[in-house]
Amino acid sequence: MSNKPLEIYTGEWSEGHIQGIAVDKKREFIYYSFTTVFVKARFDGTIVGWVNGFLGHLGCIDYCDEDGKVYASLEYKHDAIGSGIEKSTGIKISDENAFYIAIIDVDRIDRPNMDAEKDEVVKTTYLPKVVEWFDSKAPNGLEHKYAVSGIDGTAVGPVFGDKNNPKKLMVACGIYGDNSRDDNDYNIIMQYDIKSLNDKSQVSSQLAPHHSGIEPEEVYFVYTGNTDWGIQNLEYDEYTNKWLVAVYKGHKEQFPNYPFFLIDSDTKPKDEIVTYGEKGKVLELYNEGIHFKKGTTGMYSFGDGSYYFSHDYRNENGKYASKIRLYKYDEKEFFVLQTN
Repeated sequence: MSNKPLEIYTGEWSEGHIQGIAVDKKREFIYYSFTTVFVKARFDGTIVGWVNGFLGHLGCIDYCDEDGKVYASLEYKHDAIGSGIEKSTGIKISDENAFYIAIIDVDRIDRPNMDAEKDEVVKTTYLPKVVEWFDSKAPNGLEHKYAVSGIDGTAVGPVFGDKNNPKKLMVACGIYGDNSRDDNDYNIIMQYDIKSLNDKSQVSSQLAPHHSGIEPEEVYFVYTGNTDWGIQNLEYDEYTNKWLVAVYKGHKEQFPNYPFFLIDSDTKPKDEIVTYGEKGKVLELYNEGIHFKKGTTGMYSFGDGSYYFSHDYRNENGKYASKIRLYKYDEKEFFVLQTN
């Protein structure tokens, strides 16, 4: 695309703050996740339609150019986040914790107030590995192995260290930022085959979670130091051949606590001891981190050195909105706001 809007306004939503953005650059659609609602819009800001009825936390989203679908993280869990969603929707979810990849058929979204279940716009695939980590105790007796709080960042891109493989869906775990434990200083990224995710997907009944799912092909660890809630947004940038990682920075004094990281896509993961004396495949950071504070509520790479980053806010009426602003690559600062 040569004529990218410098700014796109999302409109105002009451369902929760913006969690992620995705772009179909060929047809010039942009998609937003606002926690429990999914929105389809044009680049001029016109809202085409939206999907209500999510009873879980809809997180980071990514558009797959190959199949024209949006892939999103979706959580149903009983912690502070889950309790907040139950309070806002007034609906009690199932007692079991469940984590899914939501596969959204965006071509079917053509009007306001579509329903996630009744209109069959959304299918989901169960992630048993995340449930296992979330529900189990760590070897040291603490709740949640690896401090896993669920999932959030999602992105389609090449296999780490091997561009010759088909593109995969990378899914980042949420990580509790508890300062009192030392097993939460790695972030975790899981690799899934996109066709297999679709083959196992089902239309959800959210009050009776299904278990049709797959295990990750690979599990990767990346040593970022402590973060708060793990990787919020994940994106592959073809221009720099880096994976972009946006986090809420951690609070442990022994770390620099950067809000943004870059993962080297070319370097093959190394087998190293990660935590609890276990071996894992460790990804290499391009540098220590950068002091770029956008991306946690949405980012998109066009692959040509230009990017969209979400500037979210809450207005005086208590509604949530964002201005999606265009940035360009800069050798010194990586991302600078484009003004013309």
